Amino acid sequence: MDIESIKQDFPILKQRVNDEPLTYLDSAATAQMPTPVLKVIEHYYQHDHANVHRGTHTLAQRATAAYETARQKTAAFINAKQAEEIVFTRSTTESINWIAQGLSELIKPNDAIVVTIMEHHSNLVPWQQLARRTGAELRLIGLNDRQELDLNDAARKIDSRAKIVAVAHVSNVLGVVNPILKISAMAHQVGACLVVDGAQAAPHLPVDVQALDADFYVFSGHKLMAPTGIGVLYGKMAWLNRLCPSQFGGEMIDQVTQQTATFKPVPWRLEAGTPNISGAIALGAAIDYLSQFGMQAIAEHEQELAAYAIPKLLAIDGLTLYGPQDRHTGVLAFNLAGIHPHDAATALDLEGVAIRAGHHCAQPLMDYLGVNATLRASFYLYNDQKDVDRLIDAIKATKEFFENGFEQA
Repeated sequence: MDIESIKQDFPILKQRVNDEPLTYLDSAATAQMPTPVLKVIEHYYQHDHANVHRGTHTLAQRATAAYETARQKTAAFINAKQAEEIVFTRSTTESINWIAQGLSELIKPNDAIVVTIMEHHSNLVPWQQLARRTGAELRLIGLNDRQELDLNDAARKIDSRAKIVAVAHVSNVLGVVNPILKISAMAHQVGACLVVDGAQAAPHLPVDVQALDADFYVFSGHKLMAPTGIGVLYGKMAWLNRLCPSQFGGEMIDQVTQQTATFKPVPWRLEAGTPNISGAIALGAAIDYLSQFGMQAIAEHEQELAAYAIPKLLAIDGLTLYGPQDRHTGVLAFNLAGIHPHDAATALDLEGVAIRAGHHCAQPLMDYLGVNATLRASFYLYNDQKDVDRLIDAIKATKEFFENGFEQA
């Protein structure tokens, strides 16, 4: 891949920040949008803007066709069996909440819900709340000494009482790729439903939901070069049909009388109200953009950047890197001894390097690691070794400043 050419597709990367060229290394939080996606959004609002599924006029028909085409593209992107297995939501968070609410009637007081210690709050708090409402037990799978998922602990906790197993495909802190197929086998052996948080995987790895045997798989558009406010909820048709709608109103109904209502089949039964039409269409455009390079090539590029960055990071005195050092996605979490992550991130920003600092919506994992927060650099298709070098130089400059301060002229 020609990364310099790819960079030209991202106007936002051409700016200077704090009088320094921007080095954007926060794609795990939100990815930037390329010009082809921006143009699709502009075209929709200038030419096709209308509500979907309801109108017979030309604009409504064009909008509906584009919206449903985006559903088909999304299904193909993750190898769903059919487009109807794709439900559009606002985000990964909303997708997981819809699943937790929609399955609540299936959970009884003696049941268990199993998650992992590395989960993003979006894949933990909804299950905490479901366990509290139903009296079910919430279990957390721990990590091994390599800071990978402990499969022996998983086997103990995914037992006959487990009804839901929820796990991240890729950790947003540790950068590990979890063995979803092994977890799937454990879950299905006891009849549990497997929910996979793919927010950090779908934008960066080839995803085949059928091969993974996931019952539900969710991700967000804004981490996949689409706008904010569009998310994806994939479900096997049998499981989608068991979901009770979380919202009621227009669009999802079939017939309504004064006292009763019947609903459309999935996915439309779960998409109440006017959806994020432009967001879905832009998601389809982002999938088109990524697909021209191939997700395997993107994954390999990010792994090469991580492999290039890790020894340079470990060579810095006082730097602690979290997660395994030999198998890593493009997410690198670390700390600098004696420097608070927020202070370090602010100093890096002054050098034009944008990374994330905080608990990354993973406070139980922070407690497990014995820290309050970390720094996190994350790579994507538009990053290259020069971006890594700028990160390393900025970290060294930050250490120098906090250790020695400004040199007096």
